[in-house]
Amino acid sequence: MLVLASASPRRRELLSQAGFSFRVHPAHIPEDPFDGEDPLAYVTRLAREKAESVFRELTGVGNSPGEVRLDCESLLVLGADTTVTLDNQILGKPEDAADAARMLRMLSGRIHRVITGVALVTTEVAEVAAESTEVSFLALTDEQIAAYVATGEPMDKAGAYAIQGRAARWIPRIEGCYFNVVGLPLALVSKLIIGRHDTDSPA
Repeated sequence: MLVLASASPRRRELLSQAGFSFRVHPAHIPEDPFDGEDPLAYVTRLAREKAESVFRELTGVGNSPGEVRLDCESLLVLGADTTVTLDNQILGKPEDAADAARMLRMLSGRIHRVITGVALVTTEVAEVAAESTEVSFLALTDEQIAAYVATGEPMDKAGAYAIQGRAARWIPRIEGCYFNVVGLPLALVSKLIIGRHDTDSPA
């Protein structure tokens, strides 16, 4: 059984698009970076912690007696975390509209990286990997930024934008995996999953 340790609707859509059968069980862990933590180390750490946390919950580690537990032998838990990084700074989800505008001003007219860490946890292993994509942004005016922030779209997105949304008009090119920028690098994830369990392979 494949379990996605994320509440992200974008990740659910992408995993379904790739043809995987899965259930959703979001992880609930602190997502603050450590002081001085590198963006790559940050996303891979969180991906692993999310997957391991959900694996423990579903297999009964720490549960009360009598709670339903899944067969850990057939369980695969997929964790993921995405961040935007510019000049080695981590740009997570904005705290408010002003923070979103600040991030967009930083990205304006520059090339940044989007990194997604993924982890697949089973009884045998915890496989961790990451994908990085370079994204080019056009120069934005203060008026464009304000209008975009007013739509509300940036508020739950790393780096305060959605490449699959209205921000697409400002992204002339990317180098790397598009799906990684949306939130889940499908080719990398498929490579991790396929072969681990026959019933979790795409139809």
